[in-house]
Amino acid sequence: MHIHILGICGTFMGSMAVLAKELGHHVTGSDANVYPPMSTQLEAQGIELTQGYDPAQLDPAPDLVVVGNAMSRGNPAVEYVLNKGLPYVSGPQWLADHVLQGRWVLAVAGTHGKTTTSSMLAWVLEHAGMSPGFLIGGVPQNFSVSARLGDTPFFVIEADEYDSAFFDKRSKFVHYRPRTAILNNLEYDHADIFPDLPAIERQFHHLVRTIPSEGLVIHPTTEPALQRVIEMGCWTPVQTTGAGGQWQVKLLSEDGSAFEVMFEGETQGVVEWDMTGQHNVANALATLAAARHVGVVPSMAIAALSAFKSVKRRMEVVAQVRGITIYDDFAHHPTAIATTLDGLRKRIGDAPLIAIIEPRSNSMKLGAHRDGLPESVVDADQVIWYAPANLGWDLGATAALCTVPSIVSDSLEGIIERVKSQAQPGTHVVIMSNGGFGGLHGKLAEALQ
Repeated sequence: MHIHILGICGTFMGSMAVLAKELGHHVTGSDANVYPPMSTQLEAQGIELTQGYDPAQLDPAPDLVVVGNAMSRGNPAVEYVLNKGLPYVSGPQWLADHVLQGRWVLAVAGTHGKTTTSSMLAWVLEHAGMSPGFLIGGVPQNFSVSARLGDTPFFVIEADEYDSAFFDKRSKFVHYRPRTAILNNLEYDHADIFPDLPAIERQFHHLVRTIPSEGLVIHPTTEPALQRVIEMGCWTPVQTTGAGGQWQVKLLSEDGSAFEVMFEGETQGVVEWDMTGQHNVANALATLAAARHVGVVPSMAIAALSAFKSVKRRMEVVAQVRGITIYDDFAHHPTAIATTLDGLRKRIGDAPLIAIIEPRSNSMKLGAHRDGLPESVVDADQVIWYAPANLGWDLGATAALCTVPSIVSDSLEGIIERVKSQAQPGTHVVIMSNGGFGGLHGKLAEALQ
């Protein structure tokens, strides 16, 4: 079958393309922006990519068009599909029908940490010899691919609350029917499709409604929004993590790189790993709970976590030039920015830390998070904010509210010059964006040579 995917370079759609190819389909796709790591992964899989949405790419007609949720009415390819009556489906629906049917799905939902936690969980099951299938919105370094079918009943999926398609406004995760569900955390996000936090809570409750009574829901004790979701009605056993929960930790190092795990008051072992930050400790606890639900004993899961290598673009060291370390990070919400910088600060001590931040997500562009931004960067020594041309609010006013030195730049060249003038051996530079940022990482490393 020839499947053509519109919006193929999105992390979800690109991963779905890999699974369709593995099922034996002829897969092609198109996107407005073709950039790594997804473009390189797809090309390596032999999937043909087209830049742009010219309807000519749909002639001869594919057997099925999978429509990404970034596509909207008015897009030339979408209009062609509708006018010609070509068969089409959303990505989550295709996945539910052709990959997830009849499998033990382990879903990881939440505002933050979905990609990292899904990667941890897939790795723990792999380490335990369970060869899971998975679909993750990033490339886990333990696997070097973002999706695979797997040949056992177990399938780990990053379960996103974003909508499914222009014709299906339900959250993607409503399609997945998990048996084991991690609800990591819940804050306001996706301001382009959700008017407020209660609207997102309702979607999370739709997910909770689909989890069997023989399944398991895992959530931290520290999230009032998730507590409200569970109180709307839950027909499934629940395990909690963190203070006062069944799963708890005792930090053995301030940066979160070593901690003792307790389940129901009994010590299970110690995780010592390369990760930092309280958020990753929380992700690990949820992973241990989910793995235990499918039969991985905590001691084995703890051993797996100690060999976990994180995900590309999650505090990934992309260059070390003249003693200056450059990291690539996906953080694009004040909470994620704050926890990431906090973890790094605890690891590097007093070393100079420069944060470069692109407000690129839809919620950022709409200004939904701007009040939280000044507080999110307190662990940096200085911040460079990148102002893209289409930002609808005053980034300079936000920068002025920061308690650490902050400047706004409207060009990559300006950012590079600033870093060159400030960075010295021992400086850590974190570049935060949920896009390609114009190749800034490579350009900066080259300029610092």
